[in-house]
Amino acid sequence: MGSFMDRAKDLVGKHDDKVDEGIEKAGDQADRRTEGKYTEQIEKGVDAAKQRTGQGDTRQ
Repeated sequence: MGSFMDRAKDLVGKHDDKVDEGIEKAGDQADRRTEGKYTEQIEKGVDAAKQRTGQGDTRQ
């Protein structure tokens, strides 16, 4: 299991921009589905997730 996680982390690090884009799209979808009711919480979660991938947020 350890080698799988190491490979996954390596891929995320190499493709941080694509991962951030996917996280952003997921956040947008969640915001639409909740009709904007939890926008602030979703944005905080998206920002936190993007900071934990690769070298951090690529779109500052």
